[in-house]
Amino acid sequence: MGSGKTPLLLHACCGPCSLEPLRLLREEGFEPTICWTNPNIQPIEEHDLRLRTLQDWAREVAHVNVVVAGDDRAAWERAAAPHGFDREARCRACYALRLAEACRTARELGFDHIATTLVVSPYQLFDVCHDVLAALAPAYGLTPVWRDFRDWYPRATTRSRELGMYRQNYCGCRFSAAEAAIERHEARDARKARKASGHA
Repeated sequence: MGSGKTPLLLHACCGPCSLEPLRLLREEGFEPTICWTNPNIQPIEEHDLRLRTLQDWAREVAHVNVVVAGDDRAAWERAAAPHGFDREARCRACYALRLAEACRTARELGFDHIATTLVVSPYQLFDVCHDVLAALAPAYGLTPVWRDFRDWYPRATTRSRELGMYRQNYCGCRFSAAEAAIERHEARDARKARKASGHA
């Protein structure tokens, strides 16, 4: 590579969540290549919009390569969908599918280190994701680079808005879309109740 930096494959769930992990990993001495494998994202139009957003930013702003790995949507339906609204079980299965494909890709391309942007969002199941990557990476002969990027989420939000990036309002699957919609309705109802009681 010639830069003296350590190559790393960075699994990315979307463009906005990639901003701070990429910056911080580069500052730490890594040179990431981004890996896209997210068969959980539904509908397919949403999946493609998130991928285009990531690719445009990577090419025009971040100057980082993006590898599009496998996106086995049928496998996601078999592994994660049956868990439905059991969020921990569903997300564990989802993380396992996506991160296993990222690990397979890393090994195939000759990387020794792997990380994921999932750990920037406070909405993800941080400990579950850690357990999955910690188990998978060594099985593929990889070193997991695990960092808690959650403190940088507000900055990522601000930067992505400044860049005009598309920002989604749910994680990706149809179950998370329903859960996010319910949470938004509950928050709206709570605001209305506070306003009605004079405590706005």
